[in-house]
Amino acid sequence: MRISSRTLLLCCSMMVFSHHAMSETADAQTTHPSSGTPKDKSSSPVARKPKRARATESSVLGPANPQAEEISVSAAGRHSDGTTNTTPGGGLMPRQTAPRSQSGVTRDFIAKQAPSGNISSMIANLPGVVYANQSPLGTAGDTITMRGMNQSQIGYLFEGAPLADPINYEPYTSMLIDTENLGSVTVSQGSPDLNAPLFNAVGGQITATALNPSHKYGGYLSAMGGTHSANKEFLRLDTGDIGQTGIRGYASFSHLSNNNWRGPGGLKRFHVDSKFVKEWGDDNSITAVFGFNRQEQTTWREPTAAQWKQYGTSFNYDRHYYPGNANYYKLNFGNLNSLDVVVPMHFTLAHNLTLNVTPYYVHQNGPSVGGENIPAEGGYYGTQQYGNLNQPYATNGQLTTVGVDPWNQKTGAVNTSLNWTAGNNTLSFGYWYSYTMHEELSTFSPVDFSGKAANSYGRYPITLPNGSILSGYNLNFVQQVNALYLADTLKLLDDKLTLSAGFRAVMVARQGTNDVPGADPYKVVGNYFEPLPQFAASYQITPHDQIYINGTTSFRAPESVEAYSQIFDPNSSHAVEQPGSLKSEYSIGEEIGYRHSGKLINFSISAFNMNLTNHQVTSSAYIPNTNMLISEPINVGGETSRGVQAELGLRPWHHFSPYVSAQYLHATMDNNVPVSATNAAGQSVIDYLPTAGRAMVAAPKVTASVGLSYDDNKQFFGNFDLRYIGSQWSTFMNDQRIPYYIVSDITLGYRFPHVPHLKGPKIQLNIINLGNNLYRSAPGSFASTARAQTGIYGNSVKAGAPVYLTGGNFAAFVSLSTGF
Repeated sequence: MRISSRTLLLCCSMMVFSHHAMSETADAQTTHPSSGTPKDKSSSPVARKPKRARATESSVLGPANPQAEEISVSAAGRHSDGTTNTTPGGGLMPRQTAPRSQSGVTRDFIAKQAPSGNISSMIANLPGVVYANQSPLGTAGDTITMRGMNQSQIGYLFEGAPLADPINYEPYTSMLIDTENLGSVTVSQGSPDLNAPLFNAVGGQITATALNPSHKYGGYLSAMGGTHSANKEFLRLDTGDIGQTGIRGYASFSHLSNNNWRGPGGLKRFHVDSKFVKEWGDDNSITAVFGFNRQEQTTWREPTAAQWKQYGTSFNYDRHYYPGNANYYKLNFGNLNSLDVVVPMHFTLAHNLTLNVTPYYVHQNGPSVGGENIPAEGGYYGTQQYGNLNQPYATNGQLTTVGVDPWNQKTGAVNTSLNWTAGNNTLSFGYWYSYTMHEELSTFSPVDFSGKAANSYGRYPITLPNGSILSGYNLNFVQQVNALYLADTLKLLDDKLTLSAGFRAVMVARQGTNDVPGADPYKVVGNYFEPLPQFAASYQITPHDQIYINGTTSFRAPESVEAYSQIFDPNSSHAVEQPGSLKSEYSIGEEIGYRHSGKLINFSISAFNMNLTNHQVTSSAYIPNTNMLISEPINVGGETSRGVQAELGLRPWHHFSPYVSAQYLHATMDNNVPVSATNAAGQSVIDYLPTAGRAMVAAPKVTASVGLSYDDNKQFFGNFDLRYIGSQWSTFMNDQRIPYYIVSDITLGYRFPHVPHLKGPKIQLNIINLGNNLYRSAPGSFASTARAQTGIYGNSVKAGAPVYLTGGNFAAFVSLSTGF
């Protein structure tokens, strides 16, 4: 545990409010889905009474009942796809009131993007957000940074629950929801909500919500086709209000497939979404959200700088197999399978007392598969050498296999908060409990001379004469999280001044074992306790102008099971990957900002400062001699990030809505990085490289986006957006980087009028990467230096070779959709 002077100051700020009467706390209107128009009660599962005492709109906590501000599937004045054409910036700048940097997107923008996208791709234009795709369809996973923090340092919430991997923190947003059902996304670039069930959000928070069910029976149907043999079919059925039960809901099914834009292989995805709402009495509701995903994707090879220069986009897995070819594409793919259940509940216990309870269950599993040649005889199981494996298809003493990683993870949790209202004060008390089990047993399956894995990819793995399964790691991991929070909000000066303070205590207990022979340590235990105070103040200068300041803290427990366990390989007599740093990452941040929400223009600007200790840079690395990528956390010590972000959006003016966002970021390393080195006697030692003061990796100084939307609200619509991403370092010594790049997308659409039995049929063309720019979109791994160096103590440090993600090329997709 660490407490700085700034942390103590935040604690004291919270205590100032303890003598006041208390009340319910919530940031009830951080994002309005249709700014400029009165909120239709039919768009909310909770129709709050106007005279009812409500939580402040500018709270340090965040939304206590996130369903209350979502968009319905259909409502008066909306198109069948949920668009309203009212949000400034063409859906990129909804009104915000939270006392922190915050941006968002609504259906006005989401519905006009390619239907194959995901939550992360929808926010690529927002200030400070760097979204690096590998596929023009947006199906290849999440690589995103905000203010130099990557996706594992950003908290992802869906319907109030953290559905990201709770150990590796990967959000896997392509699994969560179809974009046809996505209602809105809100981005908090600097800090998480105090009551959010997160313990990794040092870089901010991304909150997504699903559309609310319609009150009317009907549905929505769409079909998409385009380049790379892409196709998607989507069907949603709405029950409407079911009699007088107060229940309504919908269920949807989709299928998506495409070929990889570079190299052989492709993707197949099957997905189910469902949401049901039950309302009764005075502001009581129960919502049930269900999601199921099954997908398989051939992976891409990630080139080094030299390989990119030599091969460009031709650096891929091989289309054809020959004996011993572990780079055959059918041996390298990943499955992402998930089952999600979230049940947010809101109860009115008394006129000034409410209770929120959100239980959730998440099951995610693989496998991930990568080709590898292993010794047919004399290899290693952990540190034990094995004899003849007695397997067919061996060539020159080597056996081509698929390394199978059938990771399996289950999480059950509940997040609760009790909110008490009294006068101008709010008091909220909450508790979050989460339990996670993670199993990961790597296996090997032989490949025959035609390139087909014998016995169906790991179903019958290679076993040793003693009956043991040949494995590089056999991990069993258990995690328990307990978190308590207390917050108070006071409104003064006719509700113009809002003061909020809160305190959160998070306790994370982890225990992991590795049952591979020779694993040292066999068992690792990690326990973390962190005090996390927050303070915020905002003043409403006019009904349209607001200023705010805040001070926040957050932390992240070490990322990935690899931080706790060794990784072995049959080609090595010792571990090829050692446990990483077990120290937690801790951040303290401050912001000051101003925003204007006018009749025509929305504008916001903020300045921020953040200091981190034990900054864990997330890299990835191939297990030597394999195509299996593993997470590799690197503790680089302290970091300081300072900058300014701004955005401006106009409401529709003569049917046009422009949008501009930008950020300047100055992120530097505070410490010299320890590295492995070789002394004059040829011995391996630890030395340091002079990295203090150098720019942080994957933190471009300047990012910007420009957007222009057109919608006559009748027939024709379209938008254009352009993004500029500055150069990014991939080494801590700042001696290798990727250059800046610019990408642009365009949408053109037409709504058909007066088609019998159909509601709002439309045709839409999405063009991705309009200029067919071929570029490296982000570092896929990091190295201390790209050139041989001499450490501070005179020892020799070898050069490293970071790998890079390759951004998707030009693509065009046509979609037809309609309500009914």
